[in-house]
Amino acid sequence: MAAFDYVTAMQPEALRRDYPIGPDFPGALLGMSRDALRARQERDFGKVMDFAWKVPFYQRLWGARGIEPGDIRSLDDLPKLPSYDKADIMASVAEHPPIGDFHGQDAHPEDARPQIIFHTTSGTTGKPQPLLFGPKSREVQNRLLARLYLAAGMTRDDVVHSVYGHGLINGGHYVRETVQHWVGARFMSAGTGTETRSAQQVFIMKEFGATCIIGFADYIKRLSDVAREEGFVPGRDIPIRLICAHLGSESQASLSAAWGGAAVYDWYGVGDTGIIAGEFPDRTGMHVMEDAHALEIADPDTGKPVERGRLGDMICTCLFKDDIFPIIRFNTHDVTEEVVGESPLGIPFRRIKGFLGRSDNMVKLRGINLFPTGIGALLVEQCESATGEFICRVRRDGTRDAMTAHLEVRGERPDGLREKLEAVLKTRLGVEVAVALEAPGTLAPLTQVESRQKPIRLLDERT
Repeated sequence: MAAFDYVTAMQPEALRRDYPIGPDFPGALLGMSRDALRARQERDFGKVMDFAWKVPFYQRLWGARGIEPGDIRSLDDLPKLPSYDKADIMASVAEHPPIGDFHGQDAHPEDARPQIIFHTTSGTTGKPQPLLFGPKSREVQNRLLARLYLAAGMTRDDVVHSVYGHGLINGGHYVRETVQHWVGARFMSAGTGTETRSAQQVFIMKEFGATCIIGFADYIKRLSDVAREEGFVPGRDIPIRLICAHLGSESQASLSAAWGGAAVYDWYGVGDTGIIAGEFPDRTGMHVMEDAHALEIADPDTGKPVERGRLGDMICTCLFKDDIFPIIRFNTHDVTEEVVGESPLGIPFRRIKGFLGRSDNMVKLRGINLFPTGIGALLVEQCESATGEFICRVRRDGTRDAMTAHLEVRGERPDGLREKLEAVLKTRLGVEVAVALEAPGTLAPLTQVESRQKPIRLLDERT
């Protein structure tokens, strides 16, 4: 029992061989064909399925559809399986407290039973969800994120300032392990503005010489404003050269400019799966880590695959989680579309455009599907004085639904700015959306940008 410790369970030799990072990436994958990649995926998928059939959650989910083990022989059969989402996980937790019946720890022999690494989601959309990992799956996730950080230019000499949440929340611990285990840089776990006040974060960055920032772009942008309020010039007094962030509605150009020209890289993942796709120096979209994930893009209404270049929900199957909590057809409800064409890196990975919104946060306005993050991105792109902070409010005016996009702007407001932005939205979206221009900082009580991992971008006030 004592010999099966964390390091043994994480399978370090196989980890280094199967998930190359740093100087080995993308070299170890150059010239690999899609057929060779598919063969590897099928091998790993078989192991994950064997494990999942021993897990009560999947026995129940699949059994309710009359599915038996012999029905699923390859990745081609994935659509036969029902997808599931956070609601199903939370139902499992309610029925089998405190961590549900999806972990699968009991499926392993007692003398080789992996420990459970326990974290939760931030709970910004409700009750926090347990997030469970084994040593192997945890370190695969860490290696994949390190792949992005190293390719973006992070080194052992960097001082990395993290604004991800900590406590029980997975995000801060996940990125800390990545940086400390596989990059070797100095890591500063500042957390959100609730954990460490924004003004204090700026002084910490200045005092300890931060060179990189990682976290959600909304708050990273906010810190640049706080730095100026405290008398510092971002990029000079605080020499940030690299930002690895979840961009959401924030553009790379505006975030880079806010920090004095720092290089900005986007990546996508969720708490359950870790990183799914990331942007590399080729800047041609996010490469899906297909040596670790099988990603489907499906119509939110029908669940069927969409044509390439069409928007759809990301449904993820993790091909490496055969120790704790197998993930097979998890519907993130995050929307993206595939980038058409082959990777310029010479590797067989598909690419996506990244996070474009949430299908369960989508607003249908007079027959048009709208995503608040997309509206915010359009407004920020068209308004040089925008701070990057926005929120969309939907209300019912009689029998007609109406939306107002509130946007923070600095300084004087040129004549016609509001009308110009409304015209852009009508042209690009095909529906009228009103724009309200607000002073910097006034939307913070609504968006909760300093206290939440993911700020609120939609208020649906329809009754």
